[in-house]
Amino acid sequence: MEKLYFNGKIIPITGSEPEAVLVSGGKIKKTGKLEDVRAAASGSREETDLQGKCLMPSFIDSHSHMVMNGKMSAFADLTSCSSFEQIIAVLKEYIAGRPASERGAAIGYGYDHNFLKEKRHPDRFVLDKASREIPVLLIHISAHMACANSMLLKLSGIDENTGNPPGGLIGRIGEGPEPDGYLEEAAMALAQKAVQSRLPYHTDRIAERMQEDYIKRGITTIQEGAAAETELKLLKWMADTHQLKADVAAYPLLTAQGAELIKRYPDFDGNYCGRLKIGGYKLILDGSPQGITALMSEPYSEGEKGYCGYPYLEDWEVEKYVMQAVKEKRQLLAHCNGDAASEQFLRIYEKCTAENKEDLRPVMVHCQTVRKDQIDRMAVIPMIASVFIGHVWYWGDIHLRNFGKYRGEYISPVKDAVGCGVIVNFHQDTPVTKPDMLHSVWCAVNRISRSGKIIGKEQRISVGAALKAVTYNAAYQYFEEDIKGSIEEGKNADFVMLDRSPLEVPPLEIKDIEVLETIKEGETIYKA
Repeated sequence: MEKLYFNGKIIPITGSEPEAVLVSGGKIKKTGKLEDVRAAASGSREETDLQGKCLMPSFIDSHSHMVMNGKMSAFADLTSCSSFEQIIAVLKEYIAGRPASERGAAIGYGYDHNFLKEKRHPDRFVLDKASREIPVLLIHISAHMACANSMLLKLSGIDENTGNPPGGLIGRIGEGPEPDGYLEEAAMALAQKAVQSRLPYHTDRIAERMQEDYIKRGITTIQEGAAAETELKLLKWMADTHQLKADVAAYPLLTAQGAELIKRYPDFDGNYCGRLKIGGYKLILDGSPQGITALMSEPYSEGEKGYCGYPYLEDWEVEKYVMQAVKEKRQLLAHCNGDAASEQFLRIYEKCTAENKEDLRPVMVHCQTVRKDQIDRMAVIPMIASVFIGHVWYWGDIHLRNFGKYRGEYISPVKDAVGCGVIVNFHQDTPVTKPDMLHSVWCAVNRISRSGKIIGKEQRISVGAALKAVTYNAAYQYFEEDIKGSIEEGKNADFVMLDRSPLEVPPLEIKDIEVLETIKEGETIYKA
């Protein structure tokens, strides 16, 4: 049956605003004046009076970790903890709610040392108060740092004789060699491996949780932005059993046998099969700016004097992986938070594509401290900027502290990127933050920190430009701008219905707009 929407604020993103939209067979059949759209409809149709509500293209997630989001739902939620005391209380309650077992483990996710009363990471002595019998692992909100109790350090084989792994750091007690439980970047893998086999893996629960967070917020295309074998295996099962309600684009990590994984899953290579496709490759080049592990060209204002963070990979490794992606004509997404990581990616990508000008649409993910001179070079390549704009709100005050006024206010320089002609989209890096596109739009338009400071007023953009970032520009990143991202005839009928129009409410109220309905190819997949 055909469906007709009318009598509301319809935001097409591109082109002029229509009075009505007609959907047939999951596609947009007709847009325009109500009388013309009605005339184009068949006799059997369902009409929806929007009653002044807003209809626009559904949101498109340009970078997140869908499977991790599902897994985190099974861990102790530490996002609201503001002290070590609260962390221990949550962990004890989490442990008490599960059968006691010497083969058990407790994992907590979402603490942020920046907002704890103690202003530091909890060490093993703190975590031992939660349990000395079972391993305890805390994962930082950024997922770039972790903390382990004494039992987990023992199981992981981490002691005073364990050196720092390449691209990682093991915290020490004072100036001595004894580990204090803090694990940074690559060092986290030692502890994660030790607890992996101790955790129950409820596939059904993970499958349900990991996409619902997105769908109820109006998102109909989701990214798995760092896929390894575990993630692809689960997503394939969901695709084969028709459990995916939204489209999912997965990007295998080149450093985790990404090329072999694509060969292993050929049905999904570049094309949707059961709503799953493999879109290209992913590289991680540095860490977290709020965690002071992102790779910077100039030292942090906080911490050890002269410290600039560190890279994940040496230049020769990055060049090997970039050249592999280019030769295979695959899109490459690269995690770059620090400007030195951005420089590494830009310099090497420019070198590897000097003789190759194909439209591969490489993506710089996060772009937190990218410089104006680097934005100019991104426009030439051209390279897409997928910006974690929510940093302005969540950690804007922290960036001012870590980088000083000039660099701190220049985080997420969206206005400059748009002005240079760079295609810009927004993401939330879920589960780091919730997949709330309206909050990202609010951040881009207002640029307000948690403390109420304006962070880089000159980098604000218009509401229209921000809405385009989370719809059409995100579709462009996936080479899907011809079927998604705007309300145009022939495109997929992927819509989100909102209680108010972002173009008509005061800018400060955009984040409070409610998603009423999510529609995928003409069918409702969520309704409030």
